[in-house]
Amino acid sequence: MKILLTGANGYIGMRLLPQLLALDHEIICAVRDKNRLSIDDWTKSQVQVIELDFLSEFSPDILPKDIDIAYYLIHSMSSSTSDFDKKEAQSALTFNQYMAGTNVKQVIYLSGIVNEEKLSKHLSSRKNVEDILYKGHFNLTVLRAGIIVGSGSSSFEIIRDLCEKLPFMITPKWVLTKTQPIAIRDVIRFLTGVIGNEKTYNDSFDIGGPDVFTYKEMLHQYAKSRGFKNWIVTVPIMTPKLSSYWLYFVTSTSYKLAINLVDSMKMEVIAKDQRLQDILGIKTHSYKEAIGMAFKKIEQNLVISSWKDSMVSGRFQKNLEKYIQVPKYGILKDEQKRKVTDVEAVLDNIWKIGGENGWYYGNWLWKIRGFLDKLNGGVGLRRGRTHPDKIFPGDALDFWRVLLADKKAKRLLLFAEMKLPGEAWLEFKIDENNILHQTATFRPRGLKGRLYWYSIVPFHYFIFGGMIRNITKT
Repeated sequence: MKILLTGANGYIGMRLLPQLLALDHEIICAVRDKNRLSIDDWTKSQVQVIELDFLSEFSPDILPKDIDIAYYLIHSMSSSTSDFDKKEAQSALTFNQYMAGTNVKQVIYLSGIVNEEKLSKHLSSRKNVEDILYKGHFNLTVLRAGIIVGSGSSSFEIIRDLCEKLPFMITPKWVLTKTQPIAIRDVIRFLTGVIGNEKTYNDSFDIGGPDVFTYKEMLHQYAKSRGFKNWIVTVPIMTPKLSSYWLYFVTSTSYKLAINLVDSMKMEVIAKDQRLQDILGIKTHSYKEAIGMAFKKIEQNLVISSWKDSMVSGRFQKNLEKYIQVPKYGILKDEQKRKVTDVEAVLDNIWKIGGENGWYYGNWLWKIRGFLDKLNGGVGLRRGRTHPDKIFPGDALDFWRVLLADKKAKRLLLFAEMKLPGEAWLEFKIDENNILHQTATFRPRGLKGRLYWYSIVPFHYFIFGGMIRNITKT
């Protein structure tokens, strides 16, 4: 079948794509920026990639007419604290317009479980998108999930951060809310299982694992599965805003996502039935099994996707391509050069930079800078990196965003997403004479920007000099 995969570079889309290819489907990936589709060259050769922004004005004839199935995996919860619901509604309306010009038979939408009369803004928006999609000229299948547990999922990474960093926690009362987690592996099985299944047409199904826990019990179960204990004290005085700050500073989540998550965590998210499990004959994994599978992927360095690589985890939502040309005028620059004796080994070092491997010199200074950025409302260093030795354009790399990663051209270009009085680039490039050029470029914003740069010049002498020296050690 010919399948349209929207949100192909998102957390779910990246997990779903290889499974669809394994089932011999013809895949069209719809993304806002084709340069940000973080897949290897072989996978790219197997799919058709189309640049399409559902928040932009409708443009006919972009999509082929002979589409059989379409996945709607577009969400905007992390992009805004105020109008993400309007954006989600607009995306759904535009999607219906595009589908009207195709022969699509079935649209599959991954939504959230809604089983309370008074919904959070997040869940209310998901339900509104369902209502919009049901008005489209196609058969709609809606899968409603709660907490998704898998390596790189926002829910799992938040739980992981909290438990690994805080053996003793003072928590808000929403940790006593019940929820029904589901393994990412099971979500993918459901998403592929409903393809072309007429029993699932024009219906909405709740999907969940076999366990129903409070968030507090989930935190305890995580600690137990990892072989340690944690202590949790619940207090009623923590306001939603304080709860959001608590998540923001302790975990790697963005503040916008933290606010929307806290709003939703006050609502019980429990599957009402198991109709789809019965239709497809799927037995779901327990929460403990989901944690085990997630860590197996982490330990084997096989994490396919992470929510942190989404653009919404940083400061910039789109148009990063305009920053790929490093400016030459009105800038301040620190450039280091060093002769390379083993090009491949040095490139390997460059491609491993950041995350747990650190920045090759003065890691404690990088951590201080990340902490200060977090205090100032920035992303900090907690995003880390998804792969220990692979980098794709669009990936998050601590408080940087990868603009260009071309190992054949021996060039890596990063753009700063930290809060700055200006714009910053960090580039590594090995020329034809085997000279490594390490260049930090800063375009200041007014006098404040220039004062900022000159105030940290003494640190640059040690940090950048030590960094290139250690990178070239092989």
